[in-house]
Amino acid sequence: MLLLALIALGVPLAISLRDRVDAEVKGQARSQADVVAASASELLDPRRRPALRYLVQVSADSVRGRVIVVNEKGLLLADSAGTPPGRSYADRPEIHAALAGKGEQITRDSKTLGTQILATSAPVLSHRVTEGAVRVTQSVAAVHSAVKTAILDLAALGGVVLLLGLTAGAVVAQQIARPIRRLDRAARRVATGDLDATVAVEGSTEQRSLARAFNEMTQRVKRLLRGQQDFVADASHQLRTPLTGLRLRLEALAEGAAEPDAAELEAALAELDRLSLIVEELLILSRAGEHELPPARVDLADAAERAVRRWAPTAAGRSIELSVSGGDGAGQAWCAPHDLDRSLDALVENALLYSPAGSTATVEPLADGIAVLDHGPGLAAGEEAIVFERFRRGSAGRSGPGGTGLGLPIARELIRQWGGDVALEPREGGGLRASIRLPVGPSEGGG
Repeated sequence: MLLLALIALGVPLAISLRDRVDAEVKGQARSQADVVAASASELLDPRRRPALRYLVQVSADSVRGRVIVVNEKGLLLADSAGTPPGRSYADRPEIHAALAGKGEQITRDSKTLGTQILATSAPVLSHRVTEGAVRVTQSVAAVHSAVKTAILDLAALGGVVLLLGLTAGAVVAQQIARPIRRLDRAARRVATGDLDATVAVEGSTEQRSLARAFNEMTQRVKRLLRGQQDFVADASHQLRTPLTGLRLRLEALAEGAAEPDAAELEAALAELDRLSLIVEELLILSRAGEHELPPARVDLADAAERAVRRWAPTAAGRSIELSVSGGDGAGQAWCAPHDLDRSLDALVENALLYSPAGSTATVEPLADGIAVLDHGPGLAAGEEAIVFERFRRGSAGRSGPGGTGLGLPIARELIRQWGGDVALEPREGGGLRASIRLPVGPSEGGG
């Protein structure tokens, strides 16, 4: 914008300056010719020729050109270039016009110099009688050089103004951008879960207002989130006590109850266990995203083997073969090992829960994650996203074994806080492939 403004102002100014310098040079030559002509009328006497020669020399230095004085016949009387007197200049058009009583200024080619000259002449009058002529000649190249110098000076001034403008603009932009960059960094920290991030209230009025609004927003979000987490934690804690007491009473009743009543009590105990699991998983969900556990570099092959060892007894009890597959291309991931184990447990538990007896389930370590493959009923079309919603289960879960509907949401929340994700996709020939993907190094999502 500044460059366009300089061009818009500089080009007309340069044209105006060129015309002005050209007019000034020509005007100066005309004025000098008139001054010399007025003074030379008293110096034409041969006895005063030295004074005449001095006059033309001083005049030539003033206009940076050549000045000559001729008599009424066009014969040279004095020349600032030192040419001896007596040479005729009567054939020069500007001299001819001056001897006719009229001064003239023309641009013409000089045969002797081989270049263009600006010739300015004026008659030397005595009692209104023309007694001679004065001619001032200047090189047109010299005139153009003067114009060029003036334009270059103007361009240099424009360059200095542009440089100063850019410098001032950069300083101003830096001052404006600094609070915005700090706000961006703080927003990124909040996005990773650091709700203690604040920004300094600085900059323009609008920037200070934005910083105050940002700080108020983060504090409010922090209070709301902390209140939600405290509520879930308190509710979970308060529910555990009556649930434990209720379980003890049911167990005591089950020991002395008749067979039909014992079956009902066992069903009640199962529901009680399910309710306790929901409370526990709600508590885990309330803390997801806080990065309570420190991250570390986790060997994915080891994590897969640990999961198989943890769930091998359960798999054997359901007549399902659980094993680790592959592992040659297994890599490492960056996360809290406990969060990975907890998420992997949810996937393995689902695989064992829905796989038929006599089938196989496989835990496969990958270069950037771990996959769990089963031969269960899989998911109906469009259920890949629904099952990650809290308390939502697929069609196989609603018609099959019971569950809380929180296992997959917990797995995804725990993995996403480290910059990864959990996805489900059907396998060819039936079954489901559940995969965990994790970054191989520290990331913005993983702190």
